Amino acid sequence: MIKIRCIAVDDEPPALRQMKEYITKVPYLELVDTFSNAIDTMHFLKDISVDLIFLDIHMEQLSGLALINLMKARPKIILTTAYDSYALEAFDLEVDDYLLKPISFDRFFKATEKIYSELAQQSEKIGSETARKTKDISYLFVKTKSRIQRIDLEQILYVEGLKEYLIIKTQNNRIITLMSFNQLLEKLPPDSFCRVHKSYVVAIGKIHCIRKNTIEIGDKIIPIGASFKEEFYKKTGY
Repeated sequence: MIKIRCIAVDDEPPALRQMKEYITKVPYLELVDTFSNAIDTMHFLKDISVDLIFLDIHMEQLSGLALINLMKARPKIILTTAYDSYALEAFDLEVDDYLLKPISFDRFFKATEKIYSELAQQSEKIGSETARKTKDISYLFVKTKSRIQRIDLEQILYVEGLKEYLIIKTQNNRIITLMSFNQLLEKLPPDSFCRVHKSYVVAIGKIHCIRKNTIEIGDKIIPIGASFKEEFYKKTGY
């Protein structure tokens, strides 16, 4: 079963509480956070990626529809609203579903099942393509400030993200590259590397020990983020 990382956005506390309650009832939904306005949501999404947003339309300052138009990378979106007059605009924005308040759990669950089916198919396709691409790869090339650098995968200890660039720490070197974590993970064998925090990817075979939700690699102590913990322990067999 895949996990769908989601957030809920609504400026009405009762509606937000109900959405949180509904989300906790569905085993494949993982609630990352909740927000009462679109502006805080927008800032959050600059640093953290999610798979799905339950998004209220009618909010002060910035509407849910305006937020969608500002997104550079769009996850799945389920709109929630008390007004059916937005249906045509929602259709034009190609959102994944449109829930009219008051929302029943049956209708909510039907919407999430559709999302789960789509993301599960995508995950299976990406997993098979990644496995095929990385099966025989023992190195990768990354662009640094002055050259294109070859890095042997066996030498990588961990990768640290700092703002717009990554630091790839190897056994003998420290390489800085302008690359996103998603771009890097596409190049790395998924059975050998794992993202354990919003700012770290580790080489599983280079871990010395794990204690109190931290990882020791060389002289580095790396935290295990709550939202990455399940996948990490699954890969390490615990």
